[in-house]
Amino acid sequence: MFLLLRTTLAPHLPAGVRFRSQLAPRQVQHVKRHKGRVPIPIGGSTKGTTLAYGEWGIRIKGMGVRFSAKQLTTAEEVIKRKIKVVKGAKVYLRVFPDIPVCIKGNETRMGKGKGTFEFWATRVPTGRVIFEIGGTPIREELAREALRQAADKLPTIMEFITRSTPPRLGNLVLQPEPSTDQLSSPTQTVET
Repeated sequence: MFLLLRTTLAPHLPAGVRFRSQLAPRQVQHVKRHKGRVPIPIGGSTKGTTLAYGEWGIRIKGMGVRFSAKQLTTAEEVIKRKIKVVKGAKVYLRVFPDIPVCIKGNETRMGKGKGTFEFWATRVPTGRVIFEIGGTPIREELAREALRQAADKLPTIMEFITRSTPPRLGNLVLQPEPSTDQLSSPTQTVET
């Protein structure tokens, strides 16, 4: 009865029900999708590697990884618990788990179709910003400690970044080019 009711009311959602606090898409076209690979940033774009909303943040320094919705939610709760002493502080999540992961049971024979839906995930390449903290001015020590604790909950190496941190292209940190004024000033000569 429940299965029939679920398919008639919400045929586009997997068997679990999405609540407001959970990270999951509202609607999906196909519940089962190919496994895919973590993207490797080779095209030259630095989009998503610098802060956009907050003053402090963490980004991936190690290999690209697939984060589950549970891992991101746990890390976000750690940050919120640590910075709740600051009124008006906000946590920004820059990635969203929109990839359904399906798993077959252990010791299952070949065939009989793809496994059932298990959880939502997202694939994140090296250098992508995951969390930002902002809203109101926060001390650097507090932000650093909150983001360090959140990074400990995630399965890859993270780095702490600020507004002045240069963008990243994979493992390469792009340093800003010196302007023409800075290059010409030391070589000026004085004529008499």
